[in-house]
Amino acid sequence: MSANHYYSPLDMTKEFAASGIYKSLLPAFRFIVIAILGGAFIAAGGLLSVTVAGGMTGIGAANPGLVKFIAGALFPVGLIMVSITGADLFTSDCTAFTLPLLERKLRFVSFLKLLCLSYVFNFAGTQIMAYMLSSGLGYFAEDPWKSYLHHYTEAKVYQPWAAVFVKGIGANWLVCLGMFMGYAAKDITGKCIGIWIPVMIFVTLGYEHSIANMFFVPAAIYSGAGITWGDFIWNNLIPATFGNIAGGVFWVGCVYWYLHLHDRNDISKKTKN
Repeated sequence: MSANHYYSPLDMTKEFAASGIYKSLLPAFRFIVIAILGGAFIAAGGLLSVTVAGGMTGIGAANPGLVKFIAGALFPVGLIMVSITGADLFTSDCTAFTLPLLERKLRFVSFLKLLCLSYVFNFAGTQIMAYMLSSGLGYFAEDPWKSYLHHYTEAKVYQPWAAVFVKGIGANWLVCLGMFMGYAAKDITGKCIGIWIPVMIFVTLGYEHSIANMFFVPAAIYSGAGITWGDFIWNNLIPATFGNIAGGVFWVGCVYWYLHLHDRNDISKKTKN
């Protein structure tokens, strides 16, 4: 395929950085609104995956790997909606704000402020789906969906802290790669495919995404799971969040800044000479 059909990694990195600069310049209330929408869209993808995968009890007993793949294949619709509609997501912001930070186009104080705002209002968006539009409507009141969600979230919460942290790195490495690959496309179909591939991988493998878990675990709590908010926050949300930050900031933001933006003027001069 000719390079004319998609953007180069350099162009993709510039676009990712430009998205961060654009959001940093938004009025606070507008940024809050798109952050709420971002959380809600991710939760919608989570609700879809639980509704379909949770109902596959017969198939799951015979082929549990297939059920994991189905859940992984459906969840990315949330991130696709975030990207196409211009909503905001904390995890992808870990790269989007790191790139202009390293380019000295965003102050570190602003970097921290924007990440905190995104995180808080992503949470608000996920609760709209977890409480009002799923558990509150009885979506998880009956089996097999109740049992599926409760077992799924208990496995997330009751695992070693270090394991959640490492899984958090893997999750946001792949999520930010999905956003990065989406910038390669010149049409909406290509954008959807670019985002879908890495996100499908992270969900199928069971990595830990803090914003997605803001939907899954509270939805389970609201529907009667034996999980406390304290266990969720300490055992899962905190290590997943720190892992997500490491994955997005270092493994994507710093790496692609170094590969494509660092010293690019010197490289251009050498190429011309």
